Amino acid sequence: MERSLLIRAPAGRIFSFVNTLRNWPKWSPWHGADPQMKQEYSPEDTGPGAAWSWKSRNIGKGSLKITESRMNEYIANEMNFLQRGPAKGYFRFRPAGTDTLVTWGMEADMGHNPVRKLMGKLMDKWVGSDFEKGLSNLKRLSEV
Repeated sequence: MERSLLIRAPAGRIFSFVNTLRNWPKWSPWHGADPQMKQEYSPEDTGPGAAWSWKSRNIGKGSLKITESRMNEYIANEMNFLQRGPAKGYFRFRPAGTDTLVTWGMEADMGHNPVRKLMGKLMDKWVGSDFEKGLSNLKRLSEV
């Protein structure tokens, strides 16, 4: 599952909003869902190894860790949401003239369980709108 949005800003302006986890509250669709969400960040909150975990009555419990980061090009993360097993997330930043095409995606192995396979098919509907909202927030922050 993935969503993309053209942002009228260079990748360097957008990249740090994603690569630094303490910047996520500025744009993430999940942070605004529960103002009482309990959050913890690893001592290093930027680039590979940076981690964030949360507990929320509204969105549940989970964690995210950046596993790879290539400056202004690509960020990969591993997300564990509601103990359903890890999902691989990624952000791509592709130049488009003076603009940047930002893609936010996620992949998860749903296994052979028929219920999990059905959930996998529904993920695009469930999470896709969150990705669209997050990308729109990044656009708003970056196009100054």
